[in-house]
Amino acid sequence: MHGERNPVREKSYTFAVDIVKFCLKIQEEKREYVMKKQLLRSGTSIGANVEEAQQPQSRADFTSKMSIALKEAYETRFWLRLIRDSGLATPQAMRTLFEQIDEIIRLLVTITTSSKSER
Repeated sequence: MHGERNPVREKSYTFAVDIVKFCLKIQEEKREYVMKKQLLRSGTSIGANVEEAQQPQSRADFTSKMSIALKEAYETRFWLRLIRDSGLATPQAMRTLFEQIDEIIRLLVTITTSSKSER
């Protein structure tokens, strides 16, 4: 697995970095901590689970880690929507984050569906 290009691994890591930067900005500009903390946790957990899935103990372990990453991605999209709709950040400021999370969700859905059918 190492050495070859891994889009979901790359995209989830880049997204985690972008989430960290976005959360720091919200904290500094809006003094908002509760939603920021939830977004930071779920948004970085996606990449952590994808990374952990790179060394699975079994096919079931791989599927489990990727499924957890997918659940975290859905939760992250929830927190992004809540932050946007609460007026803590403009839709324009969040456009890229929404594009990234939607793409990550599509990739993870494909991976988990494929992985489950291979069992």
